[in-house]
Amino acid sequence: MADNLRSIFDEDADLYDRSRPDYPPALFADLVNITGIGAGSTVVEIGPGTGQATRGLLATGAAITAVEIGANMARRLQTNLPDVRVVNAAFEDWTPPAAADLVTSFTAWHWVDRKVRARLVHQVLCAGGHLATVTTSHVRGGSVEFFDRAQESYLRWDPATDPDERLLPPDDIPPTTDEIDTSELFGPGVRRRYVRDIDYTADTYLDVLRTYSNHRAWPEDVRNGLLSELRSLINDDYGGVITKTYLHELRIAPALSASGGGRPPAC
Repeated sequence: MADNLRSIFDEDADLYDRSRPDYPPALFADLVNITGIGAGSTVVEIGPGTGQATRGLLATGAAITAVEIGANMARRLQTNLPDVRVVNAAFEDWTPPAAADLVTSFTAWHWVDRKVRARLVHQVLCAGGHLATVTTSHVRGGSVEFFDRAQESYLRWDPATDPDERLLPPDDIPPTTDEIDTSELFGPGVRRRYVRDIDYTADTYLDVLRTYSNHRAWPEDVRNGLLSELRSLINDDYGGVITKTYLHELRIAPALSASGGGRPPAC
């Protein structure tokens, strides 16, 4: 199921391309300031989708290699950004032709095999290189009442919904941590956070939901029933527009020498 869910986005690359949001300019400014990437740098992006973050990475002047598991997504990304080297493969199966200054993953890091990802990323990075991951969370804010009522719809349509689940304010969301934070291959991560609101009509919000892996995996009648209920709620009670609040957390961890004296290669 995990393998299916990480590739299920590929079913409708056009929907994903027009619906998924990009990332705040301040995030890329911090990424450049902390890592020093720019013209002459090499960047590997894991799970780029159709380019939501790739555009911002390309604007730094670095040379981008985007490793995308979905064939349809990879084709759409190449069409969108012909200056990017697009590789249609799972990162775990890919052999990089050369070392990189930065490996990054925007809202896709959790799909990479946790058992091997730290070692594989470290092998890709140059001496002095960095791993940068971005997690995205839906947090309390924006149209608060709508999302409280939407939770009731999820409880009606999806039995797996946690009845106690509630959106938390951004300040109550703990930092996202994983094995990178304790790995001997990486130094302590630097973290930055960015909160922003995005307005959606009923149509554009339902399109976003249709790109989520869990929604795509539901039986069609369940998915359509939930989306129909949410559409009516937005149009009838909220004037056709709701606001969703996102929290993006950027973590940048430097590559260290491996135990036993192994060092990343020089670029």
